[in-house]
Amino acid sequence: MQKRKNARPVKMLDEIVLDTKAVVKVTKGGRQRRFQAVVLVGDRKGLVGLGIGKANEVSEAVKKARQDANKNVVKVPVTDGRTISHEVSKSLGATKVIIKPASAGTGLVAGGAVRSVLEIAGYHDIISKSLGARTKINMARATIEALKSIKTIDEVCALRGKTKEEILG
Repeated sequence: MQKRKNARPVKMLDEIVLDTKAVVKVTKGGRQRRFQAVVLVGDRKGLVGLGIGKANEVSEAVKKARQDANKNVVKVPVTDGRTISHEVSKSLGATKVIIKPASAGTGLVAGGAVRSVLEIAGYHDIISKSLGARTKINMARATIEALKSIKTIDEVCALRGKTKEEILG
């Protein structure tokens, strides 16, 4: 870990550039071209963040997106160090993502942005299905929202006022 001037520790996170594209704003004077970058950051142990940046150059856009992603890092539960505890689905815009736990050795059965989010979050055995629009940014956002909505066994115990043994049987 590095130390900043204000003594707040900074974790070194892996990064994946999910998407870069040219965006154009049409003005009276003509077209203004800029670049948009979408970046995922994570530690492959349960931390994941998504960021977007726009700038006149691709490298600057990626840098801004990385900073935005580091601000938006969230902790997601990883069951047995490889999967999730229960099936979950989430819709965002016209995109719907369904994520299911899988047995050991299955691997990541996911495509596109969903696979990238699950990899950088640290999951190894998950089955997923994407429905609706396949926009990379919406798929990534929906996946992160789905992961955030997963309840651990401890949270379920607290909600129901029961012990682990009563719930697990």
